[in-house]
Amino acid sequence: MSRKAGLAHQLMLKTIDWYIIKKFLSTFFFTVLIFTMIGVVIDFSEKIEKFIEEPITMKEILIDYYPNFALYIAGLLWPLFTLIAVIFFTSRLASNSEVISIFNAGVSFRRYMRPFLVGAAFLAILNLFGNHFFIPMGNKKMFHIVYTYLARNDDKGKTQNVHLFVSPDTKVYIEFYRKRDTTARGFRIENFKNNQLVSLLKAESARWISPPGKWRLNSYEIHSFNGLKEDLVVKRGAQLDTTLNLTPEDFVDYKEQHSMMTTPELNRYIDNQLSRGVGNTDKYEVELYRRTADAFTIFILTIIGMTIASRKIRGGIGIHLALGIGIGAIFIFLSRFAVVFATGKVIPPILGMWMPNIIFGIIAVYLISKAQK
Repeated sequence: MSRKAGLAHQLMLKTIDWYIIKKFLSTFFFTVLIFTMIGVVIDFSEKIEKFIEEPITMKEILIDYYPNFALYIAGLLWPLFTLIAVIFFTSRLASNSEVISIFNAGVSFRRYMRPFLVGAAFLAILNLFGNHFFIPMGNKKMFHIVYTYLARNDDKGKTQNVHLFVSPDTKVYIEFYRKRDTTARGFRIENFKNNQLVSLLKAESARWISPPGKWRLNSYEIHSFNGLKEDLVVKRGAQLDTTLNLTPEDFVDYKEQHSMMTTPELNRYIDNQLSRGVGNTDKYEVELYRRTADAFTIFILTIIGMTIASRKIRGGIGIHLALGIGIGAIFIFLSRFAVVFATGKVIPPILGMWMPNIIFGIIAVYLISKAQK
């Protein structure tokens, strides 16, 4: 047999591999189904009064809200579900002495890990596509219903004394913005050149007219400057239409707004906010890095789960599940801790999202080194 043929033979999945992969994936999806059903029942019991009081349709509840709510919960806890599934089915294999039989057949621990890693890779790929595209698209529908009927006052967007750079050399100041009719009071547009103010447009009020960013200014006046000296020529008028890189969406900031954007939209939003000099992008950057970090978390928790549950111990599945839930709780606590530090600018967002993976990755390497051979 040639070297290439021998390598291909070693990489092929055998009957025992497929057996473990099927057990892994079936247990995982069963775990997802059970926990999401519990989440849906709890959520429905909390919101049933709102559903009755608000003019929400049955279609919105059954088609737009709860399928996307289930997807949201599954995506949020995907790594934890992986850990529980791995521990549950691996512990059953160990209790039935199937793991011992595998090792007695001459299979190394590294070879034994292969089907677990294949299953984890499949789940990680699903998680990546879900986190970056499908779950945010579903979240748009779900949170639209939430903010329309269930939590109307959750908009934390700034409406007073708003400063925004709409381009590198153009700054907008708004004294007060009223969301219900998209009007602004105390509107100013400041244009700079070489960090010096060259013109100033002031208006008593302004109103958004149409996309992409058309505004109508009322009772306006334009001042021009030459260095520190204001020119004597001032243009005044009753009404002026202008186009700015500014829309009503810029004054909206829901708690979960970052989770309603696909990754391309998230990247564009972050770039746009940074170019304007807005410093509230931390939670958006945290969300961006979390979406990729979760996929690697799946591999790490899979390794931790299978190394713990592969040992046959007194107490069996119960002890293994208790350990798994404990590890999952610690991981979630550490993740929340890191998010708070990252959004509070104590540590960089990318470090905050990868710090739990780094710590638990070290634990996974240690457990592999101590695993039964």
